[in-house]
Amino acid sequence: MPPSVAAVNTATRRVLAFAVGGLMLWLIIAVQLFVNVDPLSVHRTDAVIMLGGAAGERLPVARQIQAEYNIPVLVISHTDTFGNRAADEACKTTAFPNPAVICFRPPDLDTRGEARAISRLIKANGWKSVTVVTSSYHVTRAGRLIRQCTSADVQMVASHPDLDPGQWFRRFVIETGGLLDVSLRPECVNQ
Repeated sequence: MPPSVAAVNTATRRVLAFAVGGLMLWLIIAVQLFVNVDPLSVHRTDAVIMLGGAAGERLPVARQIQAEYNIPVLVISHTDTFGNRAADEACKTTAFPNPAVICFRPPDLDTRGEARAISRLIKANGWKSVTVVTSSYHVTRAGRLIRQCTSADVQMVASHPDLDPGQWFRRFVIETGGLLDVSLRPECVNQ
């Protein structure tokens, strides 16, 4: 006996309502994880580190934090990529050796490579605490990766990108997947 049209319509409405509710819940969680990430307080650390990419938004925040909290060292991820032009130019025009600026090239041009490189820099310089600047959508995942690679105090500070709703949705999808990946495949577990 075939199901009635009313029963199919009711089941379809329930599935649709569940899917919409799930999407809305995910969006609320994503906003909290990837947009509303500003720390309650910021304090002085041994170094401020700017992660690669979106340097036009991240580098000014890193420099502001360095000046405002009198942080002695600015560390810049040097990637020679399009989105990192401002940081790459800062590295190319700085005279080295320079105790106030360190430029590093991550072994892999991704956040996992940066986390490993930052761990080595922390150890080599004897830093006990660092401030890491990255885009707000990237703070949660990057912070988790870096903390997996060091026992130093890691303070995350967000720069705030100017994205349209479609770009935010794309970042939410990418960062949700990345956060799941970091949770399932931790970095630096053998260190």
